[in-house]
Amino acid sequence: VQLQASGGGSVQSGGSLRLSCAMSGSTLDFYGIGWFRQAPGKEREGVACFTHSDGSSAYAEDLKGRFTISRDNAKNTVHLEMNNVRPEDSAVYYCGTGSNAWYKGWCLSDYYGVDYWGKGTQVTVSS
Repeated sequence: VQLQASGGGSVQSGGSLRLSCAMSGSTLDFYGIGWFRQAPGKEREGVACFTHSDGSSAYAEDLKGRFTISRDNAKNTVHLEMNNVRPEDSAVYYCGTGSNAWYKGWCLSDYYGVDYWGKGTQVTVSS
C-alpha cells in the first residue's frame, strides 16, 4: 500500500485548500484513511478520518465545521477540504491508515497505530 498526499500550499487566513490522498497498491474498500498534521515543535495529531468498519467520519473537535473529509472511490482518493483556514492550521499534513482504522474515531486516539504513511504536504496559512 502506498499513499501520496498532495494539494498543500500557501493561503491567506480565511481561505480554502483541498488536500488529496491517493492510494495505490490496494483500494479504499479495504482501508479507513485518516488525515493528520504536525506543526513545528508539536506532536502529530489526528485531523479527520474514515472508519473502515462502517464508513463513518470523525473529526477533531475544534475542526468540525471547517474541515471536511470525503472520498472518491473511482479515483481511489480521499480528500480533505479545508475552509476558513487560520494561521494555527499551518502544518505538514499527512494521510495514513492502519489496523486501528477499523474503529470509529481511530485517528483521534493517542494510539492511532498507523501502518502506512503518505509523504506529507505543507500547508502555510498567513494572517
